[in-house]
Amino acid sequence: MRISVIGCGYLGAVHAASMAKLGHEVVAIDVDPGKIERLAAGDAPFFEPGLPEVLGEALASGRIEFTTDTAAVAGSQVHFLAVGTPQGPTGAADLTYVDAAVEALLPYLSAGDLVVGKSTVPVGTAARLAAQVSDAVPGATLVWNPEFLREGFAVQDTISPDRFVYGVPDGAEGERAVAVLDEVYAQALAAGTPRLVVDMPTSELVKISANAFLATKISFINAMAEIAEVAGADVTALADAIGHDDRIGRKFLNAGLGFGGGCLPKDIRAFQARADELGVGESLAFLADVDAINLRRRAHVVTLAGELLGGSVAGRRVAVLGLAFKPNSDDVRDSPALDIAARLTELGATVAAYDPAANHTAARVHPELTYVDSAVEALRDAELVLVLTEWSEFRELDPTAVAELVAAPVVLDGRNCLERDAWTAAGFTVRGMGR
Repeated sequence: MRISVIGCGYLGAVHAASMAKLGHEVVAIDVDPGKIERLAAGDAPFFEPGLPEVLGEALASGRIEFTTDTAAVAGSQVHFLAVGTPQGPTGAADLTYVDAAVEALLPYLSAGDLVVGKSTVPVGTAARLAAQVSDAVPGATLVWNPEFLREGFAVQDTISPDRFVYGVPDGAEGERAVAVLDEVYAQALAAGTPRLVVDMPTSELVKISANAFLATKISFINAMAEIAEVAGADVTALADAIGHDDRIGRKFLNAGLGFGGGCLPKDIRAFQARADELGVGESLAFLADVDAINLRRRAHVVTLAGELLGGSVAGRRVAVLGLAFKPNSDDVRDSPALDIAARLTELGATVAAYDPAANHTAARVHPELTYVDSAVEALRDAELVLVLTEWSEFRELDPTAVAELVAAPVVLDGRNCLERDAWTAAGFTVRGMGR
């Protein structure tokens, strides 16, 4: 099929390259000439495992084109909307980019075209945009097909997702939309990927509800970590024990710094804002506590760092290992790790920060920090080591070798990812989260 993808950020670039890998002819549009130039040259503008290979394969096949010219979408059968919905000043999602993308697309739509929203939007947005599309181009249809990408696994999650959700209108129009989307995703469907066909409001709620649930689960175990610390318990063992209950499960029960990134924090705030607009704000009032617990973890790490350094971080050399909000990503949006590094610097610590992928993105946000090019350089003469992102490089550090580099053998494991016994055996004082 001939497909267009509007927006070449994280979602759009991965989706466009993956659709080309599946054999479709793809034209990808973005208003940023620099981004388009890099993608057209096979240079992914962000770190995502597997994307450079898929992008290179797509370009070599000739099945993908990157351009700033929206007119190039003409003739495509399916148009994916993959633009951002950042958090606005009130916490609500800013739909400026979504609205602009639809407006720009309308002159090039034809009857029979399918416009497919993938962005995470407030419930009710799809109905408004669907009316706009059908009024402007009778016979064109807008549906919603939310994305469920995990950073670090985005290519896999696009090509072989754990489910598809189609939000479509009733009747023949919806049936035709389902048939078209089934053709787009034929390979994954043939491999047995589940497909759910729902109304559009439900499809809009799926992604944001999933993120709200995951955020709640993370904040729950972090709240238990707060209790475990004062009670003398071990939150990791606690998580193992309750995770055996299949009603609960062990995933996302890892105490630490809390969640960050471009989705969970903004999505739970946008969800609360939309619930308020709908007059049911009390239904999501608990998400304010989820958010508060999450943000509290950052301050707690800074407090622990001060305690481990005898009461103050001022003038002390601190190694910060990890700046991205999660491993296998260079994304520092709302990153707890980067926030902690910045807070320590503000308090007078001499911070040497290192991340395998995110030094450059972190430096754009906090240029005042000192970034080094390796873990060894960060660790040299450190009086305290903070592991803030659980990259395998940090999990696999040899504590005996590290002990020879640092000025004092003290480590704060902000992700509970280190082999505690091995580090203790190497002479380190090890402080975990909720342990």
